[in-house]
Amino acid sequence: MQRTPCRSAGFTLIELMIAVAIVGILATIAIPSYTKYVQRGDLVEGTQALAQYRVQMEQYYQDNHNYYPAGAPAFGAGFACGVAAPALTNFTLTCVGTGGGQLYTATATALATGPVKGTIYTIDQSNNQLTLGMPTGFTQPASGGTVGWITR
Repeated sequence: MQRTPCRSAGFTLIELMIAVAIVGILATIAIPSYTKYVQRGDLVEGTQALAQYRVQMEQYYQDNHNYYPAGAPAFGAGFACGVAAPALTNFTLTCVGTGGGQLYTATATALATGPVKGTIYTIDQSNNQLTLGMPTGFTQPASGGTVGWITR
C-alpha cells in the first residue's frame, strides 16, 4: 500500500508576514490621503456658510439700506451685522460692519480643536473672498491673505 503525502491546510508564516507587510504599506499611503480628503470636505462648510451669509446680508441691505441695524452695539472696530451668524460645526462665523453701515466683513474661523484648525476665510460686501490661514499640510497663503478661497 502506498501512502499519499498529507497536505496541511492553512498559511505558512512567510505568507502571513507578506500579507501583513502589504497591508502596512497600503495603510501608510491610504491614511494620510484619507485624512486630507476628510479635511477638504470640512473646509467646504466655511466657504458655503460665508457665501450663504453674504446672500442673507444683501437681502438685509435691500430691506434696510444698511448692513447693521440702527442702534447696533459696537463690536471691535465696527458694529455687529444685521443678520445673525449661523452655528457651524467646524467654524465660528463673525461679522463686523463699518463705514456707516455700508461695509461689512464676515469671517469664518476654524475651531482650535477641529480638524481644519488654522483656517480663516473672509468675505465682504463686494464679494471679495480671502483665505488668511489653512490647516497644516495645505498650501499656506502668503502673509496678508490669498485672493479667493483655498480648499485644497
